[in-house]
Amino acid sequence: MGPDPVAAGATVGGLLSSRGFFMPVFIDRDAIRQRNERLEAARDELKAFFVGIDRIIDDLIDGVRIWYLMPEVLSRPVIVNLWGMTGVGKTDLIRRLVRALDYQDRFCEVELSNSDTTSWWTSVGQVLDGNQLNDTDPKIILFDEIQRFNTLDPDGKPIDGTKFTDFWELLSDGRLAKRQRDDLDYYLNDMNFTLRDQRKRKEKGEEIDLDAGIGWWEAQTLKRMLGMNEDAAEVAEMSRTQLIGRIQAAKQSKRVYEPVDHSKSLILISGNLDEAFSMARMADEADVDADIFHAFTEKITMVDVKAALSRRFKPEQVARFGNIHMIYTSLRRVDFEELIARDIGRVITSAKDLFGVKVTLTPAVHRLVYRNGVFPVQGVRPVFSSVIDIVESNLSKFLFTAIMEGHKRITVDYDEPGRALTATFARGVLTTVPYVGRLDKVRQRNVADVVANVSVHEAGHAVAYGALFGLAPLQLTSKVASSYAAGFTFHHEIHETRDQMIGKIKVLLAGGIAEDIVFGPGNATSGRASDRVSATELTIDFVRRYGFDREFQANYTLDFGYTMDKTATDSDIEKLITRLAAETHELLVEHRGFLLGLSIELQGGKLDGEQVVGIAARHGLAVTVKPEGYLHLPAYRGMLEAPGR
Repeated sequence: MGPDPVAAGATVGGLLSSRGFFMPVFIDRDAIRQRNERLEAARDELKAFFVGIDRIIDDLIDGVRIWYLMPEVLSRPVIVNLWGMTGVGKTDLIRRLVRALDYQDRFCEVELSNSDTTSWWTSVGQVLDGNQLNDTDPKIILFDEIQRFNTLDPDGKPIDGTKFTDFWELLSDGRLAKRQRDDLDYYLNDMNFTLRDQRKRKEKGEEIDLDAGIGWWEAQTLKRMLGMNEDAAEVAEMSRTQLIGRIQAAKQSKRVYEPVDHSKSLILISGNLDEAFSMARMADEADVDADIFHAFTEKITMVDVKAALSRRFKPEQVARFGNIHMIYTSLRRVDFEELIARDIGRVITSAKDLFGVKVTLTPAVHRLVYRNGVFPVQGVRPVFSSVIDIVESNLSKFLFTAIMEGHKRITVDYDEPGRALTATFARGVLTTVPYVGRLDKVRQRNVADVVANVSVHEAGHAVAYGALFGLAPLQLTSKVASSYAAGFTFHHEIHETRDQMIGKIKVLLAGGIAEDIVFGPGNATSGRASDRVSATELTIDFVRRYGFDREFQANYTLDFGYTMDKTATDSDIEKLITRLAAETHELLVEHRGFLLGLSIELQGGKLDGEQVVGIAARHGLAVTVKPEGYLHLPAYRGMLEAPGR
């Protein structure tokens, strides 16, 4: 008997062929074990580098496991989708995974776009050809910024003449049809013509080597087209006579026209979907608590992603993305703080290694960087830029002093009242550099009277929210990093019932009405404009879409043969908004003391939930604090199970 293949480290499995035959597959257990160890090492390496995306890393490693360990068993490519806002590390994560798995030579990045007219590539097959990856071996293909490759316009109509149509073939079954019959005929005719010309010239006495090879570029092209096993260097040394024979044989066998099987590939797709990540439009907002954005992005599901994709792609195309969707949440406050600490640590290490100076930065410096460097929706890039701007630029001045005077230690602090960075050297020597953060400068420019106006406006929203829903807002702000003063009131997610939609409309109207009450209608500002747009949209949906108004029960939002006369509802919508505005006015007058007290306190710039609760209690209103991910909805289960129902 021969050696036991399992004991020897090889085991025998099997696959069903497309015709139903059982085909044995030899699997090397030792090789699989080694790959698994490398994959787990990659997991640890990625987690050590990235902040705040451990769950994504775990899902990605698990998602690629079967492809990396046993690509032989795959009959279709593995497709993994990564979605998130900018700056969360989608592309960088893939590049570092490729490096950790030592797959750089079997990896390519592709950005598909219908608007790019500069690229001469029009198909995925051409891109893979150009990267020498149009073969059957395992590979990694990253299709980045896929949202730019939309096949539907904003009105939902198909876009004509899109490029890279074979992308959908690749996602379907991993096979790319070859479209090079004309190319083969061209090479065959060209070589025959050249060979005949050389023979004629040789007959005339010219020194012609009929066995000379072809050029490197032609060799690479023919190798890919014919699927030749030889190296490109060997193909380059073949004579035209030999290559003509190979081309003719390939055409006769028809194998050269068969689709290229990419079923052993790992296809990674990444993109930003603003339709799913609605907060992505707040890219210039630096004052919203990062934890609030994180809580909202946590609720985004695969269903939301597919709905967002359906606005850009045809239904059959959305299906080809598959069901492995990894959704990035925005980073939390602690994640940004860790990023800042890590990058500052890099600066400290560099100062020690290069100049032999031990640098310590106090928490006040970290807070300065956070305050001026974190835009929650923009991810990590602004943070790193601010570390350079605030820490490295100013530290160089202190390091110069330390080097020239022989100091080996520096403690850098930020004096917030004095608006200056300070450096304490050995023996108590103190150096001061005046400094105000770039966003802090903008915040300080807010005019006091404008802040007072904004405080009343935002307090109006908060009072209505507390009175109608019994909740303190997640964040209440009257001073923001803007060239003009403007604020915001961040609410929880509200389940849209009939009554709660009425409440949301009143909260939206309350800001402008609060200005009327406190300052008089003549001093009210245009700051209510966006609130009234949102209130009007909600009211229109209330009447036309949901049928919550008993006078109009049909759906007045339908199109394409089902269109109703929308103007019939206009008067009712206007009357409803007018009535709700009057009721909101009465509500705020009833809680006038709370409105004024909250407005005065808010002039400091910001109030958290607990502070709002305390002010409300002093004016006889009980409101509660709920976390960022809280969903406010009726107690449906209790209603259903109530005794006597």
